[in-house]
Order: sequence, then structure tokens, then C-alpha cells
Amino acid sequence: MIEIGRICLKLAGRDAGRECIIVDVLDDKYVLIDGNVRRRKCNILHLEPTSKKIEIKKGASHEDVKKEFSKLKIPVWETKPKEKGEKPKKIRGKKKAVAEEAAKEIKKEKKKKEGKELAKKKEKEKPAAKEKKKVKDKENIE
Repeated sequence: MIEIGRICLKLAGRDAGRECIIVDVLDDKYVLIDGNVRRRKCNILHLEPTSKKIEIKKGASHEDVKKEFSKLKIPVWETKPKEKGEKPKKIRGKKKAVAEEAAKEIKKEKKKKEGKELAKKKEKEKPAAKEKKKVKDKENIE
């Protein structure tokens, strides 16, 4: 039942419940799967074979699997290419000292803003607290 081209249901792991296809049989316990899961080695005990079978060659590429799954109208796992950005450059000497000072100033500004926000919140809370005290004082007098 475990053969190349067999559509299976993944039972365990992060991709559990998704459909996959056996691309290659590695040994008596492991197979290579692809489809609506990450292309990877998988234990056959974590797969539930279905009655469906697709004709693909051994070690078929992800593109081949994608074409076959689109014919069956089954979704396929897509990965996004990594965006390559510039590597951060190491700052040395005088430039490093200037950069550290700038970072300290930014931290101080953030603390000031946070302090102002907390002060505003406390001011808003004070009138409500005063009213509660007045009510309690009236109740104690009576």
C-alpha cells in the first residue's frame, strides 16, 4: 500500500490532517512526502494511505507534484522566497561611540514619553478617586 504516487493523509505533527503524496520510499520505515505539507522525510506510521494514486516518477520535483495536485484540485504547500536585505555593518572607532550615544538618547526620549503618558493616566484617575473618597466620607459621617 505504501508506494510512490500514493496519496496519503498525514496523521501526526505540524502538518496533521493534510493530504500528501509519496515521492520516494527511503527504507521500510520512512518515505519522502510532498504536497499540501512540507517536503520531508516521514515515518510511514504517521501516514494513512488513501485509495487514490497518481502516476509520478520516483523523486519527482515539487513542481511536478504541484501540477498533479492542481488537476485533482487539492491545495499545495507554498513557500515564500526569503527577502534578502543588506547585512548590518560593524561600526568601529569614533562612529561606534556616536552610534551608542544616539541610541542612549532615543532610550531617554522613550522613557520621557512613557512617563508623561503615565502621569496623564494618573491625573485622569485622581478625580474619580476623590469622588469615591467624598462618598465614603459622607457614608462614615451618617
